Amino acid sequence: MVAYFELSWGILSTICTANVLFGILVINILTLNRLTIIPVIISAAGAVANGLCYYVSYADNPVKNTTVASAFGDILWMVQEAGNSFYSYMILSRIIFDSELKVFKCLFWSFISTTVVTRILIAICRAQSIVDRSLSLQSKINGLHVGYFTSLALLECVSAFFLLRKFASVKRASLQASLRPTVFQHLMRNSEVRVATLALMGTTRAITYYFQPTVQSATSVPSQIDRWTSEPTVEAGAKEIIWHKKR
Repeated sequence: MVAYFELSWGILSTICTANVLFGILVINILTLNRLTIIPVIISAAGAVANGLCYYVSYADNPVKNTTVASAFGDILWMVQEAGNSFYSYMILSRIIFDSELKVFKCLFWSFISTTVVTRILIAICRAQSIVDRSLSLQSKINGLHVGYFTSLALLECVSAFFLLRKFASVKRASLQASLRPTVFQHLMRNSEVRVATLALMGTTRAITYYFQPTVQSATSVPSQIDRWTSEPTVEAGAKEIIWHKKR
């Protein structure tokens, strides 16, 4: 059996654990609320999910234990990967109103629902593959992952659209009032970089995962690219929290 920290799962879980500690430090400096707790939750989910992937794919365990661990791992992956978008949701729910807020919430929860349903289907298919000890469902799992990552990318694009639209309108108002729009320039650039990174990551994983030949193993070039793009941008979320709190 390969040592845990000789694999990418060990490295990624270590990064996520460090992000948890960083998030706790941010909470200690600032305060505990819905914004500051999000990076801690998604980082903790990522750390555990990476550990469960090792348990499922590399350790020799009973089929029942492996199946349960696989299901929990899939759910935690969803918490980690979809959780990033809730940071934007918390901000937008406070700065947009009326019909604009209704449209955003409708789109947001539609993509979240699609993501949840797709991930549950992935978990079921993966559990069935483990029980049957067969890779016959791998192509179906890969296809579901394409839809899963595509919905995540679209979800982030929707959030960014409303964020940038709001920041741009406030920036124009600041210019008309002869105020320095420095803060809103930073927020717009921050959001642009964030959505570009997460949308690119989602699109890349949607493409590369389709060509992954084996379950949870980086045995080809596409699967190695998928592994490289799997680390979430949790650090950016924590930095955004500090910036918003300072302002």
